[in-house]
Amino acid sequence: MRKYIFVLVLLLSSLIVSATEVPYLMGRVNDYANILSDQAKMKIDQLLRTHESETSNQIVILTIQSLGDEVLEDYAYNVFNTWHLGQQVKDNGVLILISVNDKKIRIEVGYGLEGYLTDAQCSSIIRNEMAPNFRRDDYDAGVISAVSAVIGSIEGSYKPEDITTFDEGFESVPFPMNIVMGIFVMSILGIFTFVGLFSKGCSSWFLFVFLIPFYATFPIFIFGLTIAAVIFIIYFFGFIFFKIFLGSKKGKNILEKYSPKLAKGLASASTFTSKSWSSSSGWSSGGGFSGGGGSSGGGGASGGW
Repeated sequence: MRKYIFVLVLLLSSLIVSATEVPYLMGRVNDYANILSDQAKMKIDQLLRTHESETSNQIVILTIQSLGDEVLEDYAYNVFNTWHLGQQVKDNGVLILISVNDKKIRIEVGYGLEGYLTDAQCSSIIRNEMAPNFRRDDYDAGVISAVSAVIGSIEGSYKPEDITTFDEGFESVPFPMNIVMGIFVMSILGIFTFVGLFSKGCSSWFLFVFLIPFYATFPIFIFGLTIAAVIFIIYFFGFIFFKIFLGSKKGKNILEKYSPKLAKGLASASTFTSKSWSSSSGWSSGGGFSGGGGSSGGGGASGGW
């Protein structure tokens, strides 16, 4: 009798749950979109149950029909922290979120597992294990493969073939879009670099170090590994050599000659960077099975099919 009541609650919940609300945590497999077969749910639950009993890592599946007006990453973050997935001390939870009508996927990873289940691995799991199966409407195979891959990544046994193939970049984004994104990102980095080059004292070298991770990552996903490596080398050595040049007699003479124009440009750029810094420094938070008190810091990856 309890089994039938549970099924009835599941069916009713799938009808009334809104994507703008965090649904009730029913178990390790929360199929509110009703896309998984009973056999698949049992297999997935067994995989997750076994892994949790051996490691205390808490991996949970959530399928919904639509995100509504919600942003995928914000919604996944909200669900994760509302359910408190993972153990409180370890923050070792993982949420696999699937929005069927939107054809979007999010793997949200707790703080404690980010070193074992990296953003790149999550992205690869979405592309290689989930998206191909979902395009064939084989949700059972896609979710089972994803769960196995997530567990394998944590245990160190899953090695996706394309984990270092950065040259693909944004291969799903049309070529013109890559150019637009590249111009936008490099313009922002260029403004900060300009400020760093012509600033004096520690602030100049602080900006130099601060920009290194941005130059080391963003160009890879836009232009690919080869071009990104060239951009990074130009920035790293170019900045140092240019600062040395500005410290020379010839460099100082050039600075004195063009100092009025440089001061005006530096003031404008500094105003822009301070506004950008202040506007981007915010951060929003948000039956027998429950979360263990863990939280997510926003790690993971998103994708679609």
